[in-house]
Amino acid sequence: MDGTADDRVYYVISDLHIGGDEQLEDVEFLDELLDFLSRLETTDEDVELLINGDAFGLWEFTGMSGLEKFDVLEATYPSLFEQLQKTGENIEITLIPGNHDHELAAYDEYAERFAAYNVNLVQSKSITRLVGDQAIHFEHGNQQDPNNRIEDWGHTNVTPLGYYYNTLVTSRAGQLSDRGRYNWLKDVQAVTPTERVPVWMLSKYFYREMNPLLRYALVPFLLLFNVSAILAILAALNLLGVWSAPVETTTSFLGQFGTVGTAIWVLLVVNASLAGLLLLVGIPLYLLRRDIKKTINRFGVFETDLTVDTQTTYKEAAREVFDEKEDVVVFCYGHTHRPSVQSVDGGLVVNSGTWLKRLHRRDGVIGLLPPVFYPSYQLCAVRITAEAGQVIVDYEEVQKPSPSPEELTLTERLLTLGRKPDIELPERAVVETEQSVSAPEPAEQELD
Repeated sequence: MDGTADDRVYYVISDLHIGGDEQLEDVEFLDELLDFLSRLETTDEDVELLINGDAFGLWEFTGMSGLEKFDVLEATYPSLFEQLQKTGENIEITLIPGNHDHELAAYDEYAERFAAYNVNLVQSKSITRLVGDQAIHFEHGNQQDPNNRIEDWGHTNVTPLGYYYNTLVTSRAGQLSDRGRYNWLKDVQAVTPTERVPVWMLSKYFYREMNPLLRYALVPFLLLFNVSAILAILAALNLLGVWSAPVETTTSFLGQFGTVGTAIWVLLVVNASLAGLLLLVGIPLYLLRRDIKKTINRFGVFETDLTVDTQTTYKEAAREVFDEKEDVVVFCYGHTHRPSVQSVDGGLVVNSGTWLKRLHRRDGVIGLLPPVFYPSYQLCAVRITAEAGQVIVDYEEVQKPSPSPEELTLTERLLTLGRKPDIELPERAVVETEQSVSAPEPAEQELD
């Protein structure tokens, strides 16, 4: 077990995903990261900074291999490597590979190259550090994710499902992003779970890429869909002779407005017809889709689910670690990009979040309008220390303004008015190490 100082403070960050093809090389939080490292450069505390996986997007470099990627990183981010070197003169910096930068574990030369910048690259799956009389287990977390688990750790050629997704989708998005009107496609790596990517792309097409005249022409029809669906049902009841009062009342009311009333009636009829058609087609299609899905699941044709379970698998992994190593009271991981703290079997399961942009889905209030993906930043560093017989876990927020004003269209802002995501980092959590009694379970972060 590594680490000896009882008063050592651990700062943990993860999932920076720095680097990648073309537009993916843009690091929107670089200034904040440099400021954070600069602060640690002058700290008087006994600090170790742990970068807990996916510091770099090596999977997203598709035109080169091996140490060539490090050369590109050095040339693209000289200020970052210079600051790492300066900060590493004052504190210990430890880098753990994740799945996106697993190649760091495959080439010993990487350890030598990082050492020149005062960064200690640990090429194992996990490490342990002492905190007071107890210990912390650190791992990136991808080994608990079947889509990104590295079966042959340290091998130069590993291709889990996530590898193909990132080389074929994420990297391609970086290459094509600047062809869009607003260079939005590069944000695909911030869309989680991955099943939301098609809906996200539809949303961005509708609000960003669609011809504005076409969008504004469609909006009234889409907004009226809910009303039209009701009218379609009422019209059906009228034709069947079950209930005719609503249709008669509407016809009589609109008739008072002459030509305007007639135009409104035509618009409602058209929308009602479309709504009725969608209902007639949609219901059997929904039943067919559900039946096909049940059949596929019964035969087990497709066992892989791209969605990462952000809770269960990590709780189970933490229980195993806590059982095997009685002195470990904190299981710290990243990978899922969702900062959270959970109390499990007297210990804490801690997620260090991400420095990438986060996208929060907000479904339209009315109509068939695509959902809005509200962007925000939740930059943070986890601070773990021992104090008076306790192990304390704090989240220190790194301030960065929300990108929403410039990244959302007026339509998107209006649709999310009063519905912005309430983003809060987890509160302080404590393990009472002397009595081995955990604090009340902290609130878990909801999946956006």
